[in-house]
Amino acid sequence: MVYMLMVKWSDLSEKLIYRKFSEIYDFHKMLKDLFPIEAGEIDSKARTLPHLPAPRWLEGHKATENRQSTLCDYFQSLLSQPPKISRCQCILNFLRVRPDDVALPVPHPSKKTETYLLSKGRPRSSSSEITGPMVLQTYRSIADYRKNSKYEMSIQTGDMVEVVEKNENGWWFCQMDNHKGWLPAAFLEPLDGPDESEEQEPNYEGELYKVIRSYTAVQEDEMSLKEGELIDVIHKLLDGWWVVRKGESTGYYPSTYLQKSGSTLSTGFSINKANIPPPRRSTIRNARSIHMAERKQISQDTYRRNSRRFLQQKDRKSDAVATRNVWRQKQDPRNSAPGGINQREKRNKMVPEIPPRPTLMEILANCTEETRSKIQ
Repeated sequence: MVYMLMVKWSDLSEKLIYRKFSEIYDFHKMLKDLFPIEAGEIDSKARTLPHLPAPRWLEGHKATENRQSTLCDYFQSLLSQPPKISRCQCILNFLRVRPDDVALPVPHPSKKTETYLLSKGRPRSSSSEITGPMVLQTYRSIADYRKNSKYEMSIQTGDMVEVVEKNENGWWFCQMDNHKGWLPAAFLEPLDGPDESEEQEPNYEGELYKVIRSYTAVQEDEMSLKEGELIDVIHKLLDGWWVVRKGESTGYYPSTYLQKSGSTLSTGFSINKANIPPPRRSTIRNARSIHMAERKQISQDTYRRNSRRFLQQKDRKSDAVATRNVWRQKQDPRNSAPGGINQREKRNKMVPEIPPRPTLMEILANCTEETRSKIQ
């Protein structure tokens, strides 16, 4: 059974291609292997790829007609996926015109060729357009790494891998030849330069996070925190170790042990059974980089100095526009927690409060006869 697909490209050209259902199903299995998380292979609740029924041995007219609707919904859902899926090279190659698409399929020697079209009355959602291919970034390993679980992959110094997904927890899903698996981002370096182009700059205003798992510092520049504490994240690094601030102290803390304030706890899979955070870049020994320049790093003194300066400026601004920030201060859980009153509120407590305005009955009971006669 051959299906005709009309493909509309970003240059507004429309191409007609012919694909057997067996080819479509093999293509679907290839996508599941390429994107195991979105395919629900690791956690079924995390699946976003559309389902496609497997081919059957015997199929009649009714099954063929139903499959047309299924394929229409399948491709529309597939092209609505995030760019890393909808623009991946696998989909682009499958939808490109092949030499055998130019000529019509050869008729069957004994069976009559029949064509079935979707009903015009069937509602169709807006189709997504492919705007261009997604080229996977190539990274080089700077040290040997041996996998600790079936979800990871092993690499040696100098291996070239393609990064499929960069998770903010410091574990990246990579592929090399026929091998696929998770790798610590700290073991990989970009080919263009030692620094990551998409790594964020420090945000000294900070984002409020809650500690969901305690951690005791091992390195001098790390921070020890207990479960339930509230901190500010001021720098999100791609190796999964973020710079956090508590008061005027800053330090590195594993991002997997943090949850954004007000959000629900995600139930994603853990890379290993012990749920150990990935190694930091500074802890990798015998790293061999191909770049002459070293990676730019910010010292903790710089983090603390800039953070302290920002807090002082913020404190002066908040005094000038105190009434404008009342709602934001009330929303901050640190201000409502026991012992969580900030310094500005302590200063405000020292200022005498304005007494409430007396009621009419209180005025009549304490005023003179002359004043009482005027009021009445």
